[in-house]
Amino acid sequence: MPAPQPPQHQPAPTSALSPVLAEVVRSGFVEGRHRGALVVLAADGAVELALGDVTAPVFPRSANKPMQAAGVLRSGLELAGERLALAAASHSGEPFHRDLVRKMLDEYGLDPALLQCPPDLPLDPEERDTYLASGEAPDRVTMNCSGKHTAMLAVCAQRGWPLETYLDPEHPLQRTIHRVVEEAAGEPVAAVGTDGCGAPLMAISLVGLARAFRAFASAEPGSAERRVADAMRAHPEYVAGTRRADTWLMREVPGTLSKMGAEAVQAVALPDGRALAFKVEDGATRALGPVLARALTLLGVESPVVERIGRTPLLGGGREVGEIRAAF
Repeated sequence: MPAPQPPQHQPAPTSALSPVLAEVVRSGFVEGRHRGALVVLAADGAVELALGDVTAPVFPRSANKPMQAAGVLRSGLELAGERLALAAASHSGEPFHRDLVRKMLDEYGLDPALLQCPPDLPLDPEERDTYLASGEAPDRVTMNCSGKHTAMLAVCAQRGWPLETYLDPEHPLQRTIHRVVEEAAGEPVAAVGTDGCGAPLMAISLVGLARAFRAFASAEPGSAERRVADAMRAHPEYVAGTRRADTWLMREVPGTLSKMGAEAVQAVALPDGRALAFKVEDGATRALGPVLARALTLLGVESPVVERIGRTPLLGGGREVGEIRAAF
């Protein structure tokens, strides 16, 4: 009699745990650990450091946004400056973000009701408190992906493509984005899911993600990829917000391309061709800063912003009693 088989929804057991990328230290006691995988590419694109399985596919979440913005450009939409940066953004929902989204909708004759991202509050906690205190409610324009969705709708309106199905993976726009992801990553998309904003989400490896950011940062001037990278680097506050690590890094280390994603994903490319990508396995975004700062230090990035990004204190009784720190 054959042995019973486990239910198909159960994942296969792993032979080894992922390495610890960060530790949670309270009062000198390690009370928690965040595992994950991280890859660093040398200037020539070769893998210089690999922690954990960096070839397994992951959902990059919003770290895919530069590639989605390039797909919009390749489909024919002319965007530049702050508008293009916002198309690649996970914006904080600050007033200047919301104002530009509304302006772009008006410029292309689009009703905000056409946005298929869900209504939401500002991503930035301080901005969220201010927003709620003023009596505002969750709104699609406020959702951090609204710039991307506006750009997607705009190119569809311009090309005469269906607006109501612009998030369908088989839509002409999404097929173009799929190709951009594969070209930039240098590997096939391993799976297609649905992101938190409702857009198609392409799974690639961390090596592929780092390779994609490296390709964008060093792409030929005038190409869709380079135009996206240049807009993000010139207007980082539109990519993230005034209190966000991506903004600080791109503003204070010139030529750097940086984008985080939900579930604790981060990708960075430096102007000399080096790049990194990592994912914290449990999705804890609190570990992003310490892990990113340590990876940048290993890359030899010397700037006060590295310490600023890495500082993640723990409080006890209203005072600092510990920290989240990198463990590699």
